[in-house]
Parts: sequence; structure tokens; C-alpha cells
Amino acid sequence: MLFLFLFAILTGLGSLIYTRYLVGILKIEERKKVELWAEATRLITVSDSSQNLGFLTSIIENNSSVPVILTDGYGNIIGSRNFDAARLKDPSFLKIQLERMKKKNKPIVVDLGSGFSNLIFYKDSIILTQLIYYPYIQLGIIMLFILVAFMAFNSSRKDEENQLWVGMSKETAHQLGTPASSLAGWVEILQQKYPEMTVTREIALDVERLVKITERFSRIGAKPALKNENVVEIIYRVIDYLKSRSSSKVKFSAGFDPSREIVVPLNAALFEWVIENVSKNAIDAMEGNGEISYIISETDRAILVDITDTGKGIPKNAFKKIFNPGYTTKQRGWGLGLSLARRIMEEYHKGKIYVMNSEIGKGSCIRIIINRKKD
Repeated sequence: MLFLFLFAILTGLGSLIYTRYLVGILKIEERKKVELWAEATRLITVSDSSQNLGFLTSIIENNSSVPVILTDGYGNIIGSRNFDAARLKDPSFLKIQLERMKKKNKPIVVDLGSGFSNLIFYKDSIILTQLIYYPYIQLGIIMLFILVAFMAFNSSRKDEENQLWVGMSKETAHQLGTPASSLAGWVEILQQKYPEMTVTREIALDVERLVKITERFSRIGAKPALKNENVVEIIYRVIDYLKSRSSSKVKFSAGFDPSREIVVPLNAALFEWVIENVSKNAIDAMEGNGEISYIISETDRAILVDITDTGKGIPKNAFKKIFNPGYTTKQRGWGLGLSLARRIMEEYHKGKIYVMNSEIGKGSCIRIIINRKKD
């Protein structure tokens, strides 16, 4: 792609340099043409002989492309040639053109003898003007072509990456499906034989979670169905699950009433994944010791979920990077958790997720925005 870009730039620059060379030659030729026209005009004016009148007239008639204005020695316009007849109806048109011509090219003096002279002003022909701008237009078209080609290439590469991730996800779901089903069966047997053991309940919850994870991986690549779900209930469910599986030094603070009901269009399984991923990143940032708080607020159009931790904080230059696939500060991990969270919120729910604020050594706040209505 870089080679294509450099090739296009060199082609455009080469065309520009060559065209400017041609423009320089044509400018000289056009001035010679006007000078010849001026000389023919002078000869017709001062000559008493009509022997060469036809030849001189033909020289004048042959100038059909270069716009010219003839003035007397005092600057009064005597005549003009090669202008649009419709525009000549405007009395000020030739005066404006004359002022522009004075700035553009040096006038040609027509010596009439006896101390009298006329001046011929001219400007570049339409063909020469078009030729001047042609390489810039060509360069613009080349750049546009490169931009379109780059976007197509980038889109194709992303499609390939997406297909790879979808394939890996479905294969992972397939591999997890069999042991998850088997574990669910064994847990059911344990619960029947030893109903008094609380550990079997926790194992059942973990197996249920494993089944949910398998379901999530199986759904990657397919557009999830959104249903009206209670955001409060989903978040509280994730908090309750993480509490029993995190260090006792991690405090979970729910800044909302668990019995409150806020219903919005969601895919519950995927949204749980978002809250879980953000929470686990917060736990990692605190190194298993600190507080995570969850605050839910509402506007007319959206639900705002703020997840705040007391971890090590995020540098400002990494506010967006942390959502990029593969970005991680941990020695172990693939750096996909927050990337998946962003994709779930932005692509599937048409919402947003971003770092609202962060301070090194004090903690961070991740904000999740959920739209109230489906787009």
C-alpha cells in the first residue's frame, strides 16, 4: 500500500512538472501570437498599400483563442477579441478584465508613428488555463483513488480479522459445550445427593456461568436480539457473582437500589459480559485491594452507568488505547476484554463506553451509555 501511495505521488509530481514545462512553452507561443497580431494590426493601421491587406487580416482572424483588449495610449479601450459576447453586454466587464490583464502579463506596445501608440493587453487562453490546473486535478483524482483503495483494503483486512475471530469464537464455544453440559449433569447429581452442601450451589453457579460464556462465544458474529431488560437487575447480578469470587479486600459498592427497575433494550447475556469485563479490569488495576462503585443515572434519552475503581489509574494518552484489541498492561492476558466490551456497546447496542476520568494513583471511572430506544 505504501508503494502504491509513493508511486501515485511520484506520478502526480512528474505530471505536474512536465505540465508546467509545457505551460511555459505555450505561454511564450501565445505571447508571440499576440505580438504577431499586434504587428499585423499596426501594419493595417499605418500602411497605405492594400497589397498585403488580406494576409494581415488573416493573421488577425487566426487569433481565436487568446483574449485581448486594445487600448489607446491613455488607457481607453478601443476594441477586444475572444470574449463571450453575452458578457460584453455588461459595460464594466471589459474594464474588470483589463485590470486583471495588467497584473497578469506585460502589455505589447503598437507603435503607430508620430508619437502615437496603442497597447495590447492579453491573458492566457482557456486551453492554457485548463492545462495549468490539469495536473492538480489529476493529482487530486489519484489521491482520491488511493484513499478509496486504502479504505477498501482496510475494510477487507478487517473483514478477514472478523472472520478469524468469529471462527475462533465458534470453535471455542463448540469445544466448551460438551464439558459444560457434562458438568451441569454432574452438579445436578451432587445437588440431589448432598442438598445440604452449600458448595454445590456455588459450583452450580459457576457451571451456569460457563454455559453463559459458551453461549456468548457462539453468538459472536451474529446480530444479537435486543429485548427490554432491567439494567439494575443485570448489574446487581454481576456484582453478586463477582463478590464471592474476588479477594475479600475488594469492596463492591452499589450506589443504587437493587429493587429499582430501569428497563431498556438490551441483550442481557452480552451486557453482563460488558459489566463483568470492566469490573475485572478494575480489580486487576487495584491488584485485588480497593473499592469498586457502581452508579446508575438517567437522562431522557439514555441510561448512564459509571464504574469507578481505586486502582492505579490510566494515563491520558491511553484513554482510547485500552479499548484497542491486544492492548494490555498485564503480563498474562490477550487484551480483548475492553475491546469486546466496546464492540458490544457500540456495534450491537449503538451505545458508548469510554474513560470518563482517571487520575494516576487514585483510580478511574468508566462510563457506559445505553440508549433508551432501538435505532
